[in-house]
Amino acid sequence: MTFDAAFEILIGHEGGYVNDPRDPGGETKFGISKRSYPNEDIKALSLARAKAIYYDDFWRAAGCDKVAGLAFDLFDTAVNSGVRRAVEILQEAVGARTDAVLGPKTLAAALAFSPDAARRRFNAIRLRFMTDLPIWSSFGKGWARRVADNLMRE
Repeated sequence: MTFDAAFEILIGHEGGYVNDPRDPGGETKFGISKRSYPNEDIKALSLARAKAIYYDDFWRAAGCDKVAGLAFDLFDTAVNSGVRRAVEILQEAVGARTDAVLGPKTLAAALAFSPDAARRRFNAIRLRFMTDLPIWSSFGKGWARRVADNLMRE
């Protein structure tokens, strides 16, 4: 999957401007939060600027282009839970050492799995992680639907 295709799917999950007091990210637009990007004018954030942030800080940082069958799942998790956590979930899913580094051993382990098996394991671990978060009661239903939508995607 290309970044452009992944971005189009992601934006369908993220939506527009919100400022939900229950969200630890605070003010958010297109999924970009004020907490993570304090120098951005979130309310005025353009879609093009959001896309540039997603490419540099999430797609490239997580190494999504290196794991073709898991590219979108890794990207979506990096956006939702952070790059470090996304790589750790990938490592747990493929049985690699969990050190949050997408190195050659993790890539080899990921490539040893069929894409379907890797995606199932990855998303099961992702959901398990999410259910342990203290804000699950506020956002869990939406997160679970997001993962379900991702799993239904080819």
